[in-house]
Amino acid sequence: MEELDGMMFDIFKGKRILVTGHTGFKGSWLVLWLSQLGAEVHGYSLPPNTEPNHYTAVRIRELLKSECLADIRDREQLRNYVHEVQPDCIFHLAAQPLVRRSYAEPVETFDANVMGSIYLMEAVRTLGKPCTMIMITSDKCYRNDHHVWGYRECDPLGGHDPYSASKAAAEIVVASYRDSFFSPEKIAEHGVHLASVRAGNVIGGGDWAEDRIIPDAVRAVTSGRSLEVRSPQAVRPWQHVLEPLSGYMLLASKMLGGEEGLEGAWNFGPLPTGAATVREITEEFYRVWGKGEAVYDPALANLHEAELLRLSSEKAMTYLGWRPMWDLSKTLLKTAEWYRRYYSGEDARVLSLVDIKRYMAQMEG
Repeated sequence: MEELDGMMFDIFKGKRILVTGHTGFKGSWLVLWLSQLGAEVHGYSLPPNTEPNHYTAVRIRELLKSECLADIRDREQLRNYVHEVQPDCIFHLAAQPLVRRSYAEPVETFDANVMGSIYLMEAVRTLGKPCTMIMITSDKCYRNDHHVWGYRECDPLGGHDPYSASKAAAEIVVASYRDSFFSPEKIAEHGVHLASVRAGNVIGGGDWAEDRIIPDAVRAVTSGRSLEVRSPQAVRPWQHVLEPLSGYMLLASKMLGGEEGLEGAWNFGPLPTGAATVREITEEFYRVWGKGEAVYDPALANLHEAELLRLSSEKAMTYLGWRPMWDLSKTLLKTAEWYRRYYSGEDARVLSLVDIKRYMAQMEG
């Protein structure tokens, strides 16, 4: 395929990049974007766990230099693959990503999200070459004190449910490895740039995960039934999948380019206007789609989930020059349009590339 033009991310051309979790929703979008920039992309992940899924629909395997379908908790397999790839840059997205599943599988959630991160950093510690690492965690890593303002990178970590706590724990171990082995003051010695990144509630075409509002809404409208919503008043920082990915890539590109002082934690969330209730998101999504009905039943909320969550991205906007491109209205429009056209028989890769090209044009405009 024709490579994308754009000066902002030229540094990725020809670079060996490893994406863990490349079969997932965010991971497959990232692979598609990086491959179009001329990067040599490798993937490490479990096979997709939904049908359909973005990885298969976009034919991601065709774009990869290599892939290893294995568990991030398989320490030896992971180490061997990292050493085989010899990556210049790693985006670590492999995780157990669902709050409600973490109640059913707490041990597996902590194992994947904490020990998986440790195993990856250990593999890089023994790699013996320069490497930039972007460790993706979650906005839910913050101790939720129900603030009306957005959480900042300096706010306390925490987590009520196992998923949130596992992401807070992952942040702690990343900071520990940075302090103990990958000190920014000793980059010349070890060559490893290590940062953690946190996004909001990511939506966009191609997500069919369980217990997520947009995939649930899509399943309901395409099967002709009403959507059951359990927490209509819950407030989340909604953003299109390309928004945080652009932030991860911008941070990585600057570190690959030798900029100093960028190691640490970074938020890449929406503008304050991106925070909205589940009810507002559902009703606007169905309005844009042109049909669909939701039934709001708080009795379905039988497990604790935070009612209010906002994210501040002032640090990234100030020090990286990053900013969100698509407001909530455009995000929902692009998302509904992607699914509608996909279910009308259009090619998922073409639909996704159109979004990427339009997003990049706006970034560089």
